[in-house]
Amino acid sequence: MHDKVFTKIQQEISENGFSKTKPFDSTRGTFTEGGPAFEGSDIQSKTHTQICIRNLNCIQGFFLPRKEIDFNAWLTTARPRIAA
Repeated sequence: MHDKVFTKIQQEISENGFSKTKPFDSTRGTFTEGGPAFEGSDIQSKTHTQICIRNLNCIQGFFLPRKEIDFNAWLTTARPRIAA
């Protein structure tokens, strides 16, 4: 689908110098890979989605992932010990 849109726009630009196709701000594509996640499933085991944002004004916010910690080490030092 995306390839058809791109090809159409590219052809219009090469023929006319411009495209009548309305520009888009973002697009997404879903790609299925691998076999079924489990027997009889329509969900594929390696399905993923990619997005492309062309207009940065569409981004309303973002997050920065926190630093990864060793949870087991933190758990043993952070919780109070119960006296036996």
